[in-house]
Amino acid sequence: MTVFEKETPAGHPEAALIEAAGLRWLDEAARSVDGVAVAQVQAVRPGRLTLERIEPAVPDEAAAHDFGRRLARTHRSLAHDADLEFGMLPPEHPTGAAPLFGPADHPLPMGASTAPGWGAFHASQRLDPLIELLHGSGDPDELRLLRAARGRIASGELDDDEPPALIHGDLWAGNVLWRAQDEGEGESLGEGGPTHVEAVLIDPAAHLGHRETDIGFLHLFGLPGLDDAMVGYESEVPLRQGWRDRIPMHQLFCLAAHRALFGTAYRGATLHAAERVLSL
Repeated sequence: MTVFEKETPAGHPEAALIEAAGLRWLDEAARSVDGVAVAQVQAVRPGRLTLERIEPAVPDEAAAHDFGRRLARTHRSLAHDADLEFGMLPPEHPTGAAPLFGPADHPLPMGASTAPGWGAFHASQRLDPLIELLHGSGDPDELRLLRAARGRIASGELDDDEPPALIHGDLWAGNVLWRAQDEGEGESLGEGGPTHVEAVLIDPAAHLGHRETDIGFLHLFGLPGLDDAMVGYESEVPLRQGWRDRIPMHQLFCLAAHRALFGTAYRGATLHAAERVLSL
């Protein structure tokens, strides 16, 4: 098996351990409930992660549909467990390390506390760290709008009865790879025989969150066959009515992170998402 070597920043050597923990947690779902496949961890130590290399393939309609079905299964893989709270981290998450979000060369520390409701968790442990980062660079009107959206989410008015779901946490199109597989085999493409294409997840920020967060991220930067993937998803576990209207609410965190990392290019999209939260 060919491998991919990934180094994490000197300032965050724990990032390799965090990523490996998330991949292994998602892999448990892949194996137990036929969820989405993940890149397999070959070795890990602080500062360095070795993964299986994924040879790319082009997805078709069937592959996208299958990805959606498997993602729904991953999200529901822990639904039978009692006493779950939003924000819970992978069992192998390194003790005392803050969860991280963002690009490998500049990850952003997030909060590590949990809450019984999604809004309370998401506002305090995801949005608050970003609003704090933007305090020195955002103008007063921008910060006022972000805080208002944060307050609406924190209030619990937009919560529902969805249980905490095992989510990837950074599920934009670049973190969904595609590979060819031998039909009926759990190994990558060999010589001869029929094949199919399957999705493989990389670079998670895995935690117990709201499953619509993964859905929102998939819609943010596009995904090959996204419509087919959503048909597959809803054939397995339908989303709550009005989920499309809530996409901006679940994109707000990712957009605010991009605003903090990459500057004013993401200001307009971030503020538009905040406005949509207030209109829900």
